[in-house]
Amino acid sequence: MAVDFSSIPIIDISPLLAKSDDPKMAEDPGVLDVVAQLDKACTEAGFFYVKGHGIPDSLLKGVRDITRRFFELPYEEKAKIKMTPANGFRGYEKIGENITEGAPDMHEAIDCYREVTKGMYGDLGKVMEGFNQWPQNPPKFKFLMEEYISLCKDLAKKIMRGIALALGGSPYEFEGDRAGDPFWVMRIIGYPGVSSDDIGCGAHTDYGLLTLLNQDDDINALQVCNILVLSCNIWLIVTIFKSTKFCLQNFD
Repeated sequence: MAVDFSSIPIIDISPLLAKSDDPKMAEDPGVLDVVAQLDKACTEAGFFYVKGHGIPDSLLKGVRDITRRFFELPYEEKAKIKMTPANGFRGYEKIGENITEGAPDMHEAIDCYREVTKGMYGDLGKVMEGFNQWPQNPPKFKFLMEEYISLCKDLAKKIMRGIALALGGSPYEFEGDRAGDPFWVMRIIGYPGVSSDDIGCGAHTDYGLLTLLNQDDDINALQVCNILVLSCNIWLIVTIFKSTKFCLQNFD
């Protein structure tokens, strides 16, 4: 159950990652310490920073830099990968197209999902059948993003092993038939300069098990609501520390 909180915890997950492939990881004191921190963070704030995540800073910066270069292109160039139902709602959407709580969001984005072949998820998954659209400009965009996605998927799997232990199960509760081959989502988002009355993205919760956020170092845009004081409209600004790079939200 969530409790009142005034800050977002920082967790060094390197001991967890070091033992994540060890069948006896649940017996390791360093792993158990991380698990206890994950348990506290997920039950109290629902958000946490991670450091020691193992993804190179050069790649994180490269992803942010190439994303910024894409969003600086003219609309006509970005619209070459425009999102449509025909490609499973993957691709570019312009400012104001994404709607949250009935209001247009002041951001543009490229939406990417796990690629779904015909019949892969039966009739239920038909609407999501399709392949990701990657721009030709800037060069190497697809290569960089696919490397990034691969590392993020692996990181998320290892963090979920820690969360599984925190829930009292084995490290592999979210693998195998249950969630071993998950459907994933990546949104590459650009926020333009806006007035104080504009909202980059309205208040919402994320679906799924875990969200990894790679935010610009110099822009504190994300806010986290303390649900126990929501009526007071108290929000915490999520400051990205250079030693962490990732802020994570656990599942709804």
